Amino acid sequence: MNPEHQLTNADIVDLFEQTARLMELHNEDPFRIKTISSAAFNIDKLKDDITQLPVSELTAIQGIGKSVAAKIREIVETGHLTDLDELLTRTPEGVLAMFRIKGLGAKKIRVLWHELAIDNLRDLQMAAENGKVAKIKGFGEDTQEKILASLEFLQSQAGKVRMDKAAMFAGFLRDTLSPHFPSVAISGQVRRQAQEVDMIQLLVETDDVIGAMNQIMQLPMLTRKEVESSPFVWRGAMEGTDVAIEIKLVPAGKLARQLFVETAADAHLQQLGQNGMSLLQAALTANDTTDEAIYERAGLPFVIPEMREDSFAFQWAARHHADDLVTWDDLRGTLHNHSTWSDGKNSLTQMADYTRSLGLSYFGIADHSQTATYAQGLKPEQVREQHRDIDALNAQYGDDFRILKGIESDILGDGSLDYTPDVLATFDYVVASVHQTLTMSKEKATARLLRAIQNPYTTILGHPTGRLLLSREGYPIDHRAIIDACAEHQVVIEINASPYRLDIDWRWIDYAQQQGVMLSINPDAHSTTGLLDMHYGVAVGRKGGLLRSMTFNTLPLAEMVAWLANRRRAKSV
Repeated sequence: MNPEHQLTNADIVDLFEQTARLMELHNEDPFRIKTISSAAFNIDKLKDDITQLPVSELTAIQGIGKSVAAKIREIVETGHLTDLDELLTRTPEGVLAMFRIKGLGAKKIRVLWHELAIDNLRDLQMAAENGKVAKIKGFGEDTQEKILASLEFLQSQAGKVRMDKAAMFAGFLRDTLSPHFPSVAISGQVRRQAQEVDMIQLLVETDDVIGAMNQIMQLPMLTRKEVESSPFVWRGAMEGTDVAIEIKLVPAGKLARQLFVETAADAHLQQLGQNGMSLLQAALTANDTTDEAIYERAGLPFVIPEMREDSFAFQWAARHHADDLVTWDDLRGTLHNHSTWSDGKNSLTQMADYTRSLGLSYFGIADHSQTATYAQGLKPEQVREQHRDIDALNAQYGDDFRILKGIESDILGDGSLDYTPDVLATFDYVVASVHQTLTMSKEKATARLLRAIQNPYTTILGHPTGRLLLSREGYPIDHRAIIDACAEHQVVIEINASPYRLDIDWRWIDYAQQQGVMLSINPDAHSTTGLLDMHYGVAVGRKGGLLRSMTFNTLPLAEMVAWLANRRRAKSV
């Protein structure tokens, strides 16, 4: 609590109510919970300010005993409540966020947390979408639908949106505006493929400023912010999200130049070329308004839109060419995916067939390992049964497509991998990931990952920080130490392509490449449509300068099979 804030009865009530909720969440003494809850109720009914009263006068108030009075004085004098602070340290941030969901109280949140191991909103959404929440006693379909509706509302109200949502909103606006104008273009953060977007920007080409503004004003889903808008710039919000919307009007024939300027971040535009001219100056004075011509005028190498953030792109361009960047068409397979064997929505056959329909030549199954009981992790006998199914399916597919036998093995608390060595040895590859005990210091998290990387059975390090964008901050790690260890032990690093994760962060891609570490664009798909998330992985990969030659799953089938076999042989020596 802000120490400069003048405390009120309402502040005390809020802290007591939060304390009671968390006590119930942690299944503490019901009598103590009732005492705190009753105190909050009684204080809320009081008309007089109690913040200045001593303990002796507080205890004279109905429902306030010595213990509660002491807590009130602690709040007033320190701005904190020790009991609450202790409860907060024991409660993951994602679990706290569940209290924002309409219809979910402490008891139901405790069930979700302990029975399904759900500790964040993303996992709750996945469980609800997969029908798992409805199956829990006391929940049902109605509660599940309410949870999904509430989650959707919370996501739409956030000040930032993930790149997938931003692209959807921007695309909708472009398609809505396009019939009325010669040209409409998406610019800014969305065009740069930012993983989080706080403003959606579009450019509209027109010579009729008044008519254009009137046309925009007629769109029922948009609400204009008058103070922030001007005759040439519409600013406001769109129904369904509170992310900022900006629509700029551009004279006919000027769209290409303005698109260049509005796409690049300021730090990128201020870069000076060999002739001392900034990129912005070049853009504003160039006769030819193609992107390539603008860079050439400034005496700078061409940079793709995704990389137009700062000076990093020019450092990268001094060593590479834009044509060397990975594209969707370069991908040959996918390696981190789930099926109904664990917590996936589609069967192994459905996932593999859809992968094949995308023109890819291998599908790597990496269902959860046995410790992940909340995700129906596979026990050793189930692993053997799944492998028999894979052998049968591969016999049907022929030589041009193959299912690879993988597993997403939990990295346990001490850094060891799930399963015994004899079970781990049966897989073609192992994705090693942390899923539990996420609250760690930088030293502990780094040591835990380092031990997993050193394990001879680890092939790919999965979502290295465990982050969930706009939902859960990742645990802190020493990125350089982790990447250096992956280089030493020939471990591939995952770019988890789910728009909820996009982990490893794009800012570390180039360092990994320089150390000789390959990166794998993995969708972490739990359904057939989830396989398409690799588009987001390609986008942030390109943003970070990911080369085609350093992207693991650009290897053709034969080379991938040979690489995995050679690595297993080398590690078994």
